[in-house]
Amino acid sequence: MKTRISVQERLKDLRVERGLNLEELAQETGISKSALGSYENDNDEYKEINHGSLLKLADFYQVSVDYLLGLTNNRKYENTPIEELHLSDEVVELLKSERFNNRLLCEIISHEKFRELLADAEIYVDGIATMHFHDTNSSLAALRAMILEEHPEATADRAIKVLEACQVEEEDFFCHVTHKTWDAILHDIRKAHENDSESAPDTTPADELIREVQKAMQSPGDRVQQFTEIFCKAFQLKYKRLSQEERSLLKKLFKKSPLIKQSGMNFRRRPWK
Repeated sequence: MKTRISVQERLKDLRVERGLNLEELAQETGISKSALGSYENDNDEYKEINHGSLLKLADFYQVSVDYLLGLTNNRKYENTPIEELHLSDEVVELLKSERFNNRLLCEIISHEKFRELLADAEIYVDGIATMHFHDTNSSLAALRAMILEEHPEATADRAIKVLEACQVEEEDFFCHVTHKTWDAILHDIRKAHENDSESAPDTTPADELIREVQKAMQSPGDRVQQFTEIFCKAFQLKYKRLSQEERSLLKKLFKKSPLIKQSGMNFRRRPWK
């Protein structure tokens, strides 16, 4: 996940947020569809946006030009006094240092479950539930001891084991609760960014290649040619643009593979195309 959002990402996010396609946005702003498309093109990171278009887009989205350009992440609060945020000097210095991803931190804090996470953390830190855990565990332990005193042979009895299992340590409880909430927050944020350019894909090129080969093995036709096309695609080569000599050479190379030889393929079954 990037530490800063690019101008292209910001413009696209604002448009999608409004539920508009490029053609509709062009009608609303008077900026051509092609220009708007070029402004959102991730492949042209240094694309210049003319001053007039910046002002029109900022006015349409009701944000500042600085927000459009990614110079600030604040739409509403500009130049907010630090004392209103109730942050310590250490936290302010840490946020200014950019030693970690402030953008990710903002998404974590703004997640709907963060207040729940912080509330549970506060309960644990303040020890609010400590006495309740202590009283409950003491009562269960006393009841278990009383039963075993009268029936020492019942150590492995199901009811006795239930009393033992009901005794929960405070740290174990809050570790489970906070971990569950924390997992939900991170899962949602990861899901939201799964299509980002810097996010690792669920599958690797090797996985895709294996699937294509397995599919070819189950289909009729000249498998050697199918394999050749698959590998050309994997290495971003245009199979149809290869010369006859290049295709023949690839076929000869595949023919030397022991995997191909063991497959029982008949290379003379049909002419190479």
